[in-house]
Amino acid sequence: MIQTSDRFRDHVARALTDDNLKVALTRTTGLLQTRRKQVIDEYAEYGEARKRAQAIKEHTLNHLDHYLEMFEANATANGAVVHWAQTPQEARRIVSEICVAAGAKTATRVKSMLGEEIGIAEALSDAGVERIETDLAEHIIQLADDPPSHIVMPAMHKTHEQVADLFDDKHGVAPDSHDIPDLVGSARRELRQKFLNADVGISGANFLIAETGATVTVTNEGNSELTCTPPKVHIVTVGIEKLVPGMDHASVFLRLLSRAAIGAEITQYTTFYNGPKRQGDADGPEAYHIVLVDNHRTEMLGSDLEPMLRCIRCGACMNHCPVYAAVGGHAYGAVYPGPMGSVLTPALSSLEAAKDLPNACTLNGRCKEVCPVNIPLPDMLRNLRARQWDANLPTRVSKAALGAWSFLAKRPRLYHLVTGLGVHGIRLWAFGRSRIKRMPFAGGWVKHRDLPRPEKGSFMQQYNASLHATRNRK
Repeated sequence: MIQTSDRFRDHVARALTDDNLKVALTRTTGLLQTRRKQVIDEYAEYGEARKRAQAIKEHTLNHLDHYLEMFEANATANGAVVHWAQTPQEARRIVSEICVAAGAKTATRVKSMLGEEIGIAEALSDAGVERIETDLAEHIIQLADDPPSHIVMPAMHKTHEQVADLFDDKHGVAPDSHDIPDLVGSARRELRQKFLNADVGISGANFLIAETGATVTVTNEGNSELTCTPPKVHIVTVGIEKLVPGMDHASVFLRLLSRAAIGAEITQYTTFYNGPKRQGDADGPEAYHIVLVDNHRTEMLGSDLEPMLRCIRCGACMNHCPVYAAVGGHAYGAVYPGPMGSVLTPALSSLEAAKDLPNACTLNGRCKEVCPVNIPLPDMLRNLRARQWDANLPTRVSKAALGAWSFLAKRPRLYHLVTGLGVHGIRLWAFGRSRIKRMPFAGGWVKHRDLPRPEKGSFMQQYNASLHATRNRK
């Protein structure tokens, strides 16, 4: 479920002192950035595909009622039972009732952020069903009793070494070695029979195709197929914004999703589910349920937050976010971390409950730059900050600081004088040192990092000096 902490600052302070977290984040975000750049550079049609994806999403959202009705009709014709849930509580009740009616004791689950959002673990617990996470990263964090820290790589906060120690302790048969292939093999041994014995399989959906009633999952491990095929009951929980009109439209997003998410041209497994087992089918579930969840999404339609409904949950924004790279996903205290979470969480809960999240951003714009559907995340974060100001939510210290900055910014000469004096004062404080470990009135900056001694002069002073030197050379 959406759980927004009012202790974001405390979580950040703790994350900044976690050396293992720094190693894990640096390793993974750096690798993902490199891979994404390579596959995007090799995809000549990327710019055009991005524009088309944005247009498809905008069209679908403008006609969401029409496509939802079309999807329901076609999915029902395929043999699915379609359920509508306005709230997470309704979604959990529906899932619990399906499991109880099936007499389920165990349920395998494919990683799904919507499942986290509605609290699928609570629903299964209420139904007396053992939950078995089948995604490798979700299996890791289930063993560690951690929440996900990333929407695509839930165990990003864990190092290879930590995972090896966890498997040694928790698996019935310890890994043969701590090499990655042996760790994967250990997880496979632990999970394989549970796949085959499960009473219910629960998945999300990356896309819903209105013209066919199909649900689409995209994975790299094949766990979706093993989760959704052997059990007698398959339950899909999915947000209503995941709709696309047709197969051709879905193909546009499939080309973008894996490139943005993991830096690959396409994922290993893309599966289209079209209902329960039919006569003559070799396998498949006997019952197939689709739970369509709103949870404030229709309230976002027509608002300045509507572009957030274009999100395809690739995680590229957080992979390139300097704030996320410094503190990780758990610091956000909510299901959705990073830039997209800083926008989505206030929309799904309240701006007051998530008051720190819109401010967890430098507004550098990298998130918008890498978003495959061109969501204007920095603009929406600025709008949320403006709403906070109008709602009188900022602290007195924040108001005073912004008031002082506003006073100076409206008086350029005074602004340059004060900033120049500030730079000069910091240089004097750091005399004889290249880095500053302690400084008055800047405890928040230097508590967890060293501040480099500033160069001589402000940026504008250096810029003007450079221009003057260039003119003299000419």
